[in-house]
Amino acid sequence: MPAQPGNSLSGSAGAPDARSSPSPAAAASPEQWPLSLPGSTAALQAKTRVDFALSGAPNRGSWSAVQASGSSSFSITSPVNAAIGRYRLGIKSSSGVSVLGTFVLLFNPWLPEDEVFMPDNAHRQEYVLSEFGVLFAGNANYISQFGWNYGQFQDEILDICLFVLDRSLSYRKDPTADLRRRNDPKYIGRVLSAMVNSNDDNGVVQGNWSGNYSGGENPSSWTGSVDILRKWKNSGFRPVRYGQCWVFAGVLNTVLRCLGIPSRPISNFNSAHDTDMTLTVDVYYDAKGNPLNIASDSVWNFHVWNEGWFARSDLGTSYKGWQILDATPQERSSGIFQCGPASLMAIKEGDVDLVYDCPFVFGEANADRITWLYDIRTGEKKLIYSETKSIGQNISTKAVGSYSRQDVTGNYKYPEGSAKEREVFRKARGKLNLNILSATSAKLPEAEKPISGKFKLEGLPEVGKDVSLVLQLTNLASEKRKLTANLTAWSIIYTGKPIREVWKNSLKVDLGPQEEKSFPIKISYTEYQEHLTTDNMLRATALCQIEEGQDTVVERDITLDNPSIAMKVLGEAKVGQATKVEANFTNPLDEELKECLLQVEGSDLLAEKLKLEVPPLKAKQSSQMYFEVIPGKSGTKQLLVNFSCNKFQDIKAFETVTVAPN
Repeated sequence: MPAQPGNSLSGSAGAPDARSSPSPAAAASPEQWPLSLPGSTAALQAKTRVDFALSGAPNRGSWSAVQASGSSSFSITSPVNAAIGRYRLGIKSSSGVSVLGTFVLLFNPWLPEDEVFMPDNAHRQEYVLSEFGVLFAGNANYISQFGWNYGQFQDEILDICLFVLDRSLSYRKDPTADLRRRNDPKYIGRVLSAMVNSNDDNGVVQGNWSGNYSGGENPSSWTGSVDILRKWKNSGFRPVRYGQCWVFAGVLNTVLRCLGIPSRPISNFNSAHDTDMTLTVDVYYDAKGNPLNIASDSVWNFHVWNEGWFARSDLGTSYKGWQILDATPQERSSGIFQCGPASLMAIKEGDVDLVYDCPFVFGEANADRITWLYDIRTGEKKLIYSETKSIGQNISTKAVGSYSRQDVTGNYKYPEGSAKEREVFRKARGKLNLNILSATSAKLPEAEKPISGKFKLEGLPEVGKDVSLVLQLTNLASEKRKLTANLTAWSIIYTGKPIREVWKNSLKVDLGPQEEKSFPIKISYTEYQEHLTTDNMLRATALCQIEEGQDTVVERDITLDNPSIAMKVLGEAKVGQATKVEANFTNPLDEELKECLLQVEGSDLLAEKLKLEVPPLKAKQSSQMYFEVIPGKSGTKQLLVNFSCNKFQDIKAFETVTVAPN
């Protein structure tokens, strides 16, 4: 209706929604949100409703509305500290209040006054606007990558992200207090780190590391967040089954970007899970060299969390920038499975006394590791050695504007083993009132081991083929050494948990002064095939027990490659036109593959995930699989495929597709 002089505008936050332009805001359909316009004084006092009159010029410090000259239209300006979310807009006149509709207010990384302001435009394109990317996995010796569809601008996703906020424990406990705090990105980030997992609040994704995924999806099968978020909403907000760390990180990345907070996923290799916040992790082996799952601490082959970009008004300007948020339910924080935001600068400088969850995050990236020999019969344990350099390796994220891996380890800590890094470690322990070093761990640093060793891979390990290794042992002493090497290989999951022994052996070794010897090892496919998890990981261990000397452990985690699947877009992709795509897969085994399934996903290329059943594939046979995409928007898009069968799980590939206007 035309705005008349003297009339005032009224807006109220139901679950708040749009910040001062330019903004990556999206309009919402009023039909989806049949909300009435409250007029209570209490709402005004709680700042979940604002009244403001038409004015001659916009006021950046408060809500204001300016009528266009000679027109019935007007523009609205919000204060930079307005709560994000969905607003209802009405106009008040002498005849009453007329509801005009709803709009959504988001954080604005383009606005210098906003706490999420990101000055570099290339970074904004990557960390706010990009709807796809890659995640890094594997182990410190072999880093792999796979595509992920964030899809933050796809249909329904904004509404679902607001539902995530509205179903949080904070909102349910005190809606008014929650709405008032939605102007604070650190508050929003912390709420989302709790809500993306389902542990306390029926949040989005239920975690599962058991290996039994009945009643849901194998976490490795997901290729994006859109399908997960829609499933959560369409199921009546029942947790989606199942996820692991990269799934939680992918979904959290989608929600953060959707709400206007710049974000990126981070992969940490040899990631410590320090349950008691001592900044050390304990690892145990028995006398036969078997890894033991008896400690609450663990070392994950990799772990994926998120960084969000925003200021820290609670800590000061030196702690602004990237903040660590982790939605994987590992440890409780304030009684809830949530983590962060922990300032990245605080982690690097050892300021672990600052909020939120800095000791846990510091330990993930920079804990010391202590290795023990454990006697199962007596419960006695014997220190083998401690070391300071293995935790927190090759911390990685996608590079801006490319699929390259950017190493950001230097953002988390000073060079490993440097005087500054050790100084920061001691500072962190001091802030936690811990002894600088325990008496036992100080005695046996890794550098003083009498025997050194390593496993060397012979060729690229692949599922379906034998794994060939060489154990190299070196006597570091000036006298002869006699030792027994107890060797084992176990299938493991990526959290480091041993699943099943697949191979073992024992060697008697004589080493002269400074002598090195090599011992070839072969772990056959028939030995490991039935016990390999979908993580495709084995752990080889040699416990070297020395006559008249200190024992040592040699360990290597091995990630086996799946065979590859290739994808080709046949012809030029144009908006609104069907484009054929070919996927090729060759069975490398000497046996038939059954239960073959191809899943395809891609924002603006497919309306929903495509699932294609594929006929059985005979030994050494190749298969050409065809499907069509119909692009809905022009620009650069990402198409992802995931192939599974009875012998191989979740073989992934992605292709960048440039879509031309019609």
